[in-house]
Amino acid sequence: MLQAREDAIVVAANRLMAEKGFDLMTVDQVAADVGIAKASLYKHFPSKEALAAAAMVRVLRLAQAHLATLPASARPLEQLKAVVRWMMQMQMAGEMPSLPSQNSSLRAALMGNKAYLNGLMEVSDHIGGWIELAQQDGSLGADLPPLLVLYTLYARACDPVLEFMRASGQHSDEAVIELVLRTCFEGLSAR
Repeated sequence: MLQAREDAIVVAANRLMAEKGFDLMTVDQVAADVGIAKASLYKHFPSKEALAAAAMVRVLRLAQAHLATLPASARPLEQLKAVVRWMMQMQMAGEMPSLPSQNSSLRAALMGNKAYLNGLMEVSDHIGGWIELAQQDGSLGADLPPLLVLYTLYARACDPVLEFMRASGQHSDEAVIELVLRTCFEGLSAR
């Protein structure tokens, strides 16, 4: 029962952070979404930052599970595209928390969370390996620092273009994802 409530709290926080972002999400909103008192929520998570860290751990676990489903025989570039597609699908489904790039209390909570750090390292190492292989086979620019490529791919998980394109009503969600994937991996130059 305790674990089920904690899972519900994390899912609600995740959804609210995807919808509003970390700064605008409140603990009161999370508690109301779950149908519990704010004091009950604090029995599970001592702070808003700890709650955000738990939401990020959840996303990293989902990412690890997704990475495990990708066919090992696929080319590295196809693996990278599949991961970025999944991140954008998560964002469009309201499952990808939107965290601020600058927030010292949140950063401290994340850097102090062993499960978050371990998950982030595992996912980053996995994706980083594909980046290096794709650079070696010539499908990604070898002159680009792999860390820059990694962060560029991670940025697609919180890309506002997805919501802008969705709001225009001109394309389906999957078409929007394919268009953003194309600009991410092929650039904007005419072919």
